Amino acid sequence: MSRNWFFALAFAAALGAGCSLFDNRDDEIASPKPSASGVQQLAGTWASISSTTALPSTCTSFRWTVTEFSGTSGSGTFTATCLSGMAIAGTATGALSGDKITWSATATGTSNGSTCPITLSGSATLESSQIRVPYTGTVCGTAVEGIEILRQ
Repeated sequence: MSRNWFFALAFAAALGAGCSLFDNRDDEIASPKPSASGVQQLAGTWASISSTTALPSTCTSFRWTVTEFSGTSGSGTFTATCLSGMAIAGTATGALSGDKITWSATATGTSNGSTCPITLSGSATLESSQIRVPYTGTVCGTAVEGIEILRQ
């Protein structure tokens, strides 16, 4: 009788362990691995794919590399080409709220050996695989505005 009792206890233990293994596996299957969310989804380099205007009072070829994060904000380096050929370089910050990114950039423009201050800002929209970036600002005292589409 003690032998039957031992087998019954061993069987119950094995059955319990097997159920435990299935329970853990179900949790792993039901819980997907986390992906980038919130402001972390902005990490990396975003670059212009097309400009919606070719007017000389615009900026094109945006490139924003987001490397620092704090709360709902991201910041990093920013480059572009303004006024039909002036290279600009500086920093940009953006705060994400839903699918909107309130952003601003401060930079220095360089053309023909001269430099000048640049300020750009806007309210961008994070779309499925891109960011639509309407902007306004000043480049060397000249007003600029336009829309750029950025992708990673």
